[in-house]
Amino acid sequence: MKGLAMLKIGEIGWIDKDRPACGSQDAIVRPLALAPCTSDIHTVWEGALGDRHDLILGHEALGVVDEVGSEVRDFKPGDRVIVPAITPDWETEAAQRGYPSQTGGPLGGWKFSNSKDGVFAEFFHVNLADYNLAHLPEGMSLEAGVMLPDMLSTGFMGAENAKIEFGATVAVLGIGPVGLSAIAGAKLRGAGRIFAVGTRPAAIKVAKEYGATDIVSYKDGSTVEQILDATGGAGVDAVIVAGGGPDILMDAINVAKPGSTISNINYFGQGIGDEDTLPLPRIGWGYGMADKNIMTGLCPGGRVRMERLAEVVMHGRMDPSLMATHVFKGFEKLEEALLLMKEKPRDLIKPVVLVEQ
Repeated sequence: MKGLAMLKIGEIGWIDKDRPACGSQDAIVRPLALAPCTSDIHTVWEGALGDRHDLILGHEALGVVDEVGSEVRDFKPGDRVIVPAITPDWETEAAQRGYPSQTGGPLGGWKFSNSKDGVFAEFFHVNLADYNLAHLPEGMSLEAGVMLPDMLSTGFMGAENAKIEFGATVAVLGIGPVGLSAIAGAKLRGAGRIFAVGTRPAAIKVAKEYGATDIVSYKDGSTVEQILDATGGAGVDAVIVAGGGPDILMDAINVAKPGSTISNINYFGQGIGDEDTLPLPRIGWGYGMADKNIMTGLCPGGRVRMERLAEVVMHGRMDPSLMATHVFKGFEKLEEALLLMKEKPRDLIKPVVLVEQ
């Protein structure tokens, strides 16, 4: 079978591999719609996960079931499905403790294009199909559905972990597709004022549609000063970090009130210096004693998560297809779409590749 792979750090290409084997509880799926992610860029061009050779990329997909194992009950060949980016081993100790995304060690639930080949292939393997696939609702567009496996799940987790209360003031740092999803999640959780930090016109338009009340541009000066000025020096009740480099945590902590939560959903592809660290502001963090709490998490996966996100979309709470600014048709367009994600032109939010209709 054919797949788009990381050949080594800094290089991608098409390769041929054997079709994956299907275990008794697993499924083999062919792609219906695919979406490149900034994580793919970090993995290939920054070497964020270390060197990988001939690893098929991709973790955002809708698909059509091609084969199921003998113990799979709820899915059959021909079913159209949502494939979560994170496919945990649900029988593990980490899952039973409530951290399924970390099964098998840190980030262990993230298998696609990490510990095994990803979804940018003519066929791909899904472990524990009954627990890690969800039926694609009839009537949901492919452009909307392909945002559920990662963008919506991660963005909404950012709002969940931020512990947003009704009427809370929230700052979302970064308005790529994950940040935009976080804005929608913050609004759904009852936030009052929502600051969105970003400059791209296409993203700003969608940010306002999803619930942002204030747009902050780093081109206009310090984002910390702008948010503090707008809040009378008080800062915000919750911060969601959805983009930026290593210094972004400095801004997040400096705009947060004491007692607030900083929810990080950013993939830090690089740190600072030889020790690869992320800095914190000593004074802004109250010398470590300001009751400013940092929450982290990896995109929640699994069947129930996808089903609930689908309910949000199908009942009109938000329209994730607004983020699909560049739509390609045909499996062969994957490389072009991935390189577009790397280049990030100003009119881009998210590229989507429709493999089948």
